[in-house]
Amino acid sequence: MGTTMVLLGAAVLAWPGSRSLRRARWADLVDGRSRERRPRRRGVAVPPPLACGIGVAAAAASVTTPLVAALAGAGAAGATRAQLRRRAAAREEARLDALTESLAALAAELRSGRSLDGATSAAAAACADADSGRALAQAVRAPALPGGRDRPVAAGGPEVAQALRRVSAAVVLSVRTGCSLAAVVGAVEDDLRARRRQRHDLRSATAGARASSALLAGLPVLALAMGGGVGADPWRVLTATGPGQLLLVVGVALEAAGLAWSGRLVRRAVR
Repeated sequence: MGTTMVLLGAAVLAWPGSRSLRRARWADLVDGRSRERRPRRRGVAVPPPLACGIGVAAAAASVTTPLVAALAGAGAAGATRAQLRRRAAAREEARLDALTESLAALAAELRSGRSLDGATSAAAAACADADSGRALAQAVRAPALPGGRDRPVAAGGPEVAQALRRVSAAVVLSVRTGCSLAAVVGAVEDDLRARRRQRHDLRSATAGARASSALLAGLPVLALAMGGGVGADPWRVLTATGPGQLLLVVGVALEAAGLAWSGRLVRRAVR
């Protein structure tokens, strides 16, 4: 009971309040900006995975052993971190798609004979993501700082930042050589669309591997259920005996390592 109260108190203290969540958006936790450029916030910012893990461990401590509660908290923290990573990847892809469509609008406006400033304003307004639209306008209107250094842009993750740097390079190339900016921007747009098709093809190719890893991850739970069905009671052995607890910790560690390794292999294949 004392352990449960301690974990519940830690969860309450660690869980970020609504005011902190409004100030620290999920996008700010996963974007490509450096720590030096982020404004410093007062107070201690607790990562959401840690807060979720403490909360789950506190809830589980009231119905099971402290070891199982700790393992459940660690698993919840890992699952929360993976979910946040998937949301960040989806947000990055949505920003990249919005930037691609905005580049198409910019190229179309330039081909129609509109001025660069007017075409840039129209493309930024047509962008589905406001931050990406503003960053695109900055990359077109002020592509470089004095001295040849690239102007820093902050509109998302590394892929969006790389695309914006390529747009800036296209503007500089057009200014220096006199080539058509619409043609260069169109080339950047075509490359982004080709990369998007490649990512979709790679996701389709690795769908079987992801399904296999998820199936293998669920086999230990199925084995526990089957053991309980035949009267072996493996859960009591794993939680109430010393060797069983050791095997439980080792098994959970191997399970987590396998999921992390398979996820890393899939992510490297998709890149």
